[in-house]
Amino acid sequence: MAPHKAPVSSRRSDRSRRAIYDAALALVGESGYRRTTIEGIAARAGVGKQTIYRWWPSKAAVLMEAFLDLAARAAEEAGPQAGGAEYGIPDTGDLAADLKLVLRATVDELNDPLMEAPTRALTAEGIVDAKLGAEFVGKLLDPQLALYVTRLRAAQEAGQLRPDADPRIALELLIAPLTHRWLLRTLPLTHAYADTIVDYALGGLTPRS
Repeated sequence: MAPHKAPVSSRRSDRSRRAIYDAALALVGESGYRRTTIEGIAARAGVGKQTIYRWWPSKAAVLMEAFLDLAARAAEEAGPQAGGAEYGIPDTGDLAADLKLVLRATVDELNDPLMEAPTRALTAEGIVDAKLGAEFVGKLLDPQLALYVTRLRAAQEAGQLRPDADPRIALELLIAPLTHRWLLRTLPLTHAYADTIVDYALGGLTPRS
């Protein structure tokens, strides 16, 4: 008997799913969330509309899964040295160096055209669509922020941070400035800026005696 071969349908499904991801991210970046439609995604991906509805209940579900897949691939490509989301934030014993490494990687991600357009579209829509916003935070942001909390708590245990500091508030001192500058596009988002944020957050702004 001829050896059993895996059905090609699974490979077709994988190709179709990837095409749908790519089409959804491209369209939301080009046209915005509200103008992106299931029909448009299907046409761009070269699949039937019914294929999309068979796998996802809504446009939001398609885009969210596509974006989560994109973020996972970006983290995998960044690897553990850059603090990719699936690896956690490095702990070399030098808190400032570890945070600078991760914030620099965040700057690169936010400046990457492939990531920037869908991130902006979903961020903007999440402000007016509470359900989408909650899903965006719960599935993407919270897991990443939890990595900062873990690293900052380790720094507290090592005596590198005040024991009474709230790690959640501390991480906001690091993330919020990057997000603010990126959203408003007021000034360039650079590695030097990321390093300065870490220096200010850890060292404070008041003169030292």
